[in-house]
Amino acid sequence: MSNEVLNALLREYGQKKLKAELDLEKRKIELYEKIPRLAQIEEELNNFAISTAKNILNMKKNTSLNSKAEPTLENLKEKANLLKFEKAQILSSINLDLTYLQPFYECKICKDTGYVTDDNNKTSMCNCLKQKLLNNAFNKSNMYNLEKENFSTFNEQLFSDEVNIAKYKFNISPRTNIINIKNKCIEFIENFENSNYKNLLFTGNTGCGKTFMSNCIARELLKNGKTVLYQTAPVLLESVIDYKMSKQKNNLENVYKSILESDLLIIDDLGTESLNSMKLSELFTILNTRILNLNNKITKTIISTNLNINDIFNNYEERIGSRIAGYYDIYYFFGDDMRFLKVKNIS
Repeated sequence: MSNEVLNALLREYGQKKLKAELDLEKRKIELYEKIPRLAQIEEELNNFAISTAKNILNMKKNTSLNSKAEPTLENLKEKANLLKFEKAQILSSINLDLTYLQPFYECKICKDTGYVTDDNNKTSMCNCLKQKLLNNAFNKSNMYNLEKENFSTFNEQLFSDEVNIAKYKFNISPRTNIINIKNKCIEFIENFENSNYKNLLFTGNTGCGKTFMSNCIARELLKNGKTVLYQTAPVLLESVIDYKMSKQKNNLENVYKSILESDLLIIDDLGTESLNSMKLSELFTILNTRILNLNNKITKTIISTNLNINDIFNNYEERIGSRIAGYYDIYYFFGDDMRFLKVKNIS
């Protein structure tokens, strides 16, 4: 990660935050002109907040004032609650809620600052900023289709409802199979934080929906504030080798760290990389590290490949095959090549 990229993103965040807050002021002005009572309520609430703060300071300065200050604080809280209730009622009467009088930040977690502070006052980078850095470094060419390929555009009718064991080698139709896989993917998303739920291996011929389903999962997890790194196996392993062999490791350290620590890692096209002992070793390290969920952080992995589990055992080290067999739910995609069908329909 270069400072130039990070600084550019932080400037973008600053602009987004400012815009959200200016938009709020504009909404307030327009609303208060129509309903002056809302402006009065906000002013009274601000005065109550100042009075409450003064009472608390007095209590800290002189404990003997506690008995006198407590009823005053309770009165202030009661009046403030009544005003808040009145404000909510007014907004409800015009089909609005309290969120209308709050900034519409793109990220509600960091409020478009890029950073969050925990209960121990420790500041760390928000997942939304981490994701933008991942997109810049890795995902530009791999996640551009998320708006087109997601559960809302999932069309089971594209898959044949024919049960043909001789053709497909399975005793269910491609349509039934893809619906089952979709339901399991939704279950995977809903239970992402559960360490007992396994990773996913998507296997099958080209054009049977593996990439589409990976994109569906990626989009939902991004909406849930998770970080997603999506890369082909050849590029992923080359990036790791570059990091390990580079004399300037600082430039690649964040890339390597993201491979190990991103919430979801999608490894596409496993089996298309040129293998050597070093790449096999690094692939095992990646898979094993993510399985172990280091630093009490749940990390999950999706592998997409044309290889079946027997091919993986034959082509890779046994320890890699055993990790996948033991820690991944395996889903077989089959049917006609969707890419070929789309071209055929267009022509």
